[in-house]
Amino acid sequence: MTDPRADPRAGQRPPAPDPLPIPVADNHAHLDIRRDDAPEVGLEQQIAEAAAVGVDRMVQIGCDIGSARWTVSILDQHPALLGGIAIHPNEAPKHEAAGDLDDVLDEIASLATHPRIRAIGETGLDYYRTGPDGVAAQQESFRRHIALAKETGLALQIHDRDAHDDVLRILAEEGAPERTVLHCYSGDMEMARECVRRGYYLSFAGTVTFRSARGLRDALAVTPVEHLLVETDAPYLTPTPHRGRANASYLLPLTVRAMAATLGTSVPELCQALSDNSERVYGPWA
Repeated sequence: MTDPRADPRAGQRPPAPDPLPIPVADNHAHLDIRRDDAPEVGLEQQIAEAAAVGVDRMVQIGCDIGSARWTVSILDQHPALLGGIAIHPNEAPKHEAAGDLDDVLDEIASLATHPRIRAIGETGLDYYRTGPDGVAAQQESFRRHIALAKETGLALQIHDRDAHDDVLRILAEEGAPERTVLHCYSGDMEMARECVRRGYYLSFAGTVTFRSARGLRDALAVTPVEHLLVETDAPYLTPTPHRGRANASYLLPLTVRAMAATLGTSVPELCQALSDNSERVYGPWA
């Protein structure tokens, strides 16, 4: 029986928003992942649809070993894409239990030599899905990814879920890379101020548009534009008014406009800052 509470639009693709006046980069997307309730859309179409609304660059994130290999395999064919690769914190305890964490981290290091891989991530800590038994493996994996980012001179993209204090502590203990990004920022105002003080970048996703996310908008409001990035985390975290449906890079303008409204700045001004910051963190796409 069909759940009467289910969104009848869940399997439909949202319409494209109005294009942005200045192109921006989607700082974090999983172009190889399709939600079960969403139609399949090819990579070329995803890139073209995003470009049509002013999202002309993307950072494709591979966060398990299979996805990392796929990421490297497609970068040379698509100038709009750069890559980030890592072992996701929820994967680290599984590899630790299987006894192959060293092997997969060695492979990540090897794959990271590709010239269009510009980030180590997403790495970090996730205490929401991994219980206490997995904490040690997550923290060890995080420390090793930090070291790899510094060795390679690449940016670091951090996944932080219910682990704010430990993320900041480990970054301080290890010494953060010069370009450190908190992907899908989820902390409060005080954490945002501390991250800015340390020189980190905060990347905001569709969650900042949710009605319940007043605290997240407060954090955004105290973050200087030179520390901001924007992302979809596609196919997840679809912005309002399409929450609950599959996300994609072409929907990023909804988040950009919501951010501009919170910051009290113009959309073109914010777009230019986001574009400049992306190239400062990852280097040129061309």
